[in-house]
Amino acid sequence: MEVLKLAAPETVLVVIALAVLAVDLLALRGQPVSMRFGIGAAVAGLGCAATMLMLLGRHAHANLFDGMLVVDPLTNVVKAAIVLLTLFTVLISTAGKFTEHVGEYLALILLATVGMMFLVSAEDLLMIFISLELLSLSLYVLTAFNKRNIKSAEAALKYFLFGGMAAAFTLFGLSLLYGMSGSTNLHRIAEGLAGKGMDPLLIVAVVTTLIGFGFKVAAVPFHLWAPDAYEGAPTPSAAFIATGSKVASFFILAKIMMIGFAGAEGSAAWRTFISGWMPAMALLAALSMVLGNLTAIAQTSLKRLLAYSAIAHGGYMLLAVMANNEAGMAGLLYYVITYGLATLGAFGVVQVVEDATGNDSIISFTGLSRRAPALSLCLLVFLLSLGGIPPLAGFFGKFFVFSAAVGADGNHLGLLWLVILAIAMSAVSFYYYLRVLKAAYVADGADVTQATNMMAVPVATLAALVLLAFLVVILGCAPALLMGLLQAGDQVGH
Repeated sequence: MEVLKLAAPETVLVVIALAVLAVDLLALRGQPVSMRFGIGAAVAGLGCAATMLMLLGRHAHANLFDGMLVVDPLTNVVKAAIVLLTLFTVLISTAGKFTEHVGEYLALILLATVGMMFLVSAEDLLMIFISLELLSLSLYVLTAFNKRNIKSAEAALKYFLFGGMAAAFTLFGLSLLYGMSGSTNLHRIAEGLAGKGMDPLLIVAVVTTLIGFGFKVAAVPFHLWAPDAYEGAPTPSAAFIATGSKVASFFILAKIMMIGFAGAEGSAAWRTFISGWMPAMALLAALSMVLGNLTAIAQTSLKRLLAYSAIAHGGYMLLAVMANNEAGMAGLLYYVITYGLATLGAFGVVQVVEDATGNDSIISFTGLSRRAPALSLCLLVFLLSLGGIPPLAGFFGKFFVFSAAVGADGNHLGLLWLVILAIAMSAVSFYYYLRVLKAAYVADGADVTQATNMMAVPVATLAALVLLAFLVVILGCAPALLMGLLQAGDQVGH
């Protein structure tokens, strides 16, 4: 009974996924796709809302089966954020014309969310791997969901092949950890590794684990699947991969490094490198920030631009993991949640423009402020937040992460070199975000005459985008609303 009680939110989502599938297959199969999406999204949305209320309303603190299912205030907040991103993904999917298999599509999104929620609650290697596979298999299928588009099939195949290889590395690394410590629980692993130093097996375990999770968070050089997956997948699927799965993946990566590899950190301080997981992660972070931002400049497709932007943001988030303290964990979660809201909104705008113009090139956003003023205003908020302009949520995300990284090792300022690189690369990112906004707001007269027809924006999509923009502004003006929840949950968790 205790298991069912603690896993009630996940159980609700599984039941809702089956209900959406049953309603679509049994009652709505002959109806228009738009009507089926509307009804399916309403059922899924109600399930997500009920799940969020359950998560935010409970204050339990439990650890079942030695870390298989850990419930505490921090995991509840992270799960609620993932379910909120799922709810918005479902809302922007309602205008989708990419599939007739509505029930299957919505059920897969909900099952992927269940995988993320179990992943967030896991402190056991077996549970972490099983949850990762449930999430990954759902995302592979969601990437291939547009059967009319050859790019969708190609993207899904690349994602699947890279994902299978990354899973093998992850499993190898986790098996080495079990072999060295005799346990699959992260806390027991740390105890088992204590005092052993960086022996060759532990170095291999660190490297293979970082390769596996580097793929999940699209860190350079394990990022090659991301641009193709973001461009080829149906836009709502790409939005979901870029947001919800990032929250779960970064949270579990931080847990594994901070708890499981405690004592094997080493040092990434400038000119005083000590072998451990920190210097390896510092290399991934630096490469991700530089390559992600510089490659984004050359993109003409907005979805590919957002993919390289996501790689760069992954580099910033790795700084928070390297802070290796409570401030770093709270900063990481604030950053990844607010990044998720802004990125999901940006993909929502891309979907509307793509449906109207037939492609997602930056040129197709020309004159958007005249064609759809509300839509272009939302895009302005999302891109400026991703760029880190105050007083939007993205600015405070970077502030919390950079300050946690600078203060990570007392007064030595060892990670200052990475923070300086991150600030320089953030300045580079303004250029490519402003390119998109220039097309939307300051396009040449000749371009605007070709694109003055008013754009029809579906009501559910517009409502979701306005609400996302509102959340980005509110969390920027009052960051303590989210940060307070994260810090309180993290202190109780410790």
